[in-house]
Formats: sequence, structure tokens, C-alpha cells
Amino acid sequence: MEAYAGQQFVGIDLHRRRSVIVRQTEAGEQLSAVRLVNDPVALGLEIDQAGPDPEVVLEATYGWYWAVDLLEQHGARVHLAHPLGVRPDFRRS
Repeated sequence: MEAYAGQQFVGIDLHRRRSVIVRQTEAGEQLSAVRLVNDPVALGLEIDQAGPDPEVVLEATYGWYWAVDLLEQHGARVHLAHPLGVRPDFRRS
């Protein structure tokens, strides 16, 4: 796929040790889906791939505070979602 230059939307399924991060276009086309160890450097590198000012939805599960702080430091606009309210089709398939 050619590099996407538009606004990106990121969904993060945050778990204790590992998380899944999905990046999408405005039209909902999936750009990437990765599973990574919960490490500030790894998360920062992944969110930087979403370009400037990405919209990020993060499940407000146990231990989400550090992730929000880090995402905001990388320019993301973070929206918290209740774990039971996340759309299943946004998660990694």
C-alpha cells in the first residue's frame, strides 16, 4: 500500500503485558494491525507512524493511565472507551 497521508484513527486494545494497535484511514480502511509488548518506546514508535494528531480510542481498562500520558506526549488526541462499548470489528481479526 502506498503511504497514506490523511488523518489516521487508531484503536488500542490495551492489556497488561501486550496490546493490539490498529490504524485506519478516515474511510475505515485498515492500514496496520500489530501486537506489541507494553513498552513506552514501542508504543511511541507505533503511534508516530499514525502521523500528526491522530485520533486514538483506548479502552479504559486497568492500567491505562501511562498509555494516555504517552500518547498525548506524541500528539495524539485520546478518547477513552468503556471496555464493553468497543466495536468488535475494530479489533484485530
